[in-house]
Amino acid sequence: MAEPALPRDIVLLVDDSPEALGFLTDALEQSGFSVLIATSGSAALNIVERITPDLILLDAVMPSMDGFETCRRLKANAGIAQIPVVFMTGLTETEHVVHALESGGVDYLTKPINVDELRARIRVHLRNARSAQSSRVALDVAGRHLMAVRRDGSVLWSTPQATRLVNAASGTDEGLNSLAAPIADFILARENAGAVYDTTFAVKIKGEAALQLSFLGTIGTDEYLFRLTATKQVPDNEILRQRFKLTQRESEVLLWIAKGKANKDIGEILGLSARTVNKHLEQIYIKLGVENRSSAAVMAASAFHEN
Repeated sequence: MAEPALPRDIVLLVDDSPEALGFLTDALEQSGFSVLIATSGSAALNIVERITPDLILLDAVMPSMDGFETCRRLKANAGIAQIPVVFMTGLTETEHVVHALESGGVDYLTKPINVDELRARIRVHLRNARSAQSSRVALDVAGRHLMAVRRDGSVLWSTPQATRLVNAASGTDEGLNSLAAPIADFILARENAGAVYDTTFAVKIKGEAALQLSFLGTIGTDEYLFRLTATKQVPDNEILRQRFKLTQRESEVLLWIAKGKANKDIGEILGLSARTVNKHLEQIYIKLGVENRSSAAVMAASAFHEN
């Protein structure tokens, strides 16, 4: 019985020249790649919305939307920003090479393309991309809410858990885009103030603090790493106060009951006598309709879960 064929790596080839498309398609397919073809930047953007390639070969000089602008738009989409883009062009001046790299390209090939060099570079960039993706998957499996951005706040990559967290807080599927401006402001303020600047800041969504971002450091020259956590908009004791119609002090006592503290400890934490703690507990039991602290703790945990 023959072993099933391994899936081929998918290369998206973007070029407005029919001759170049024909030559490169034949070379790539003979090298074992599956090839998608786009004859313009807009066509390439439409394709990646439906199919995610493993690597993109992009002509720099095209009408309407050139390769540099196409690359910038590709990299602005966090879902595909990690795909390596290799530029192809007859332009060899240093400024064009710099432009390609600044647009988000990882490499630059000059025309006419040498097929052996093309194969070698594709293999290297595919291997690097898989290594980076494996790291992101490992971070996500470990429950890490991480994202990396450029200095302007645009997203380079984010772990799936971070993306889900931001989208849930914003109520949209494009939540990461809403973080660009506050992150860029933070990076600018930190660089102006120096290392003494605070490493953590809150981001408001719909007028309320919803996320807390912690700056973890830089990776390379323009890659800033952040950890994301959800910010509780309502304190735990306030949840209990509202849910069970408790007084402020009763809600504080119940909160520490839910955390497993004994009456003596609660008294010391809140600055109350043991007698006063007991009095509060009596009222808490009445309002919750329970007879003991264990049942009260269960009710409190249920309130947190519902919230």
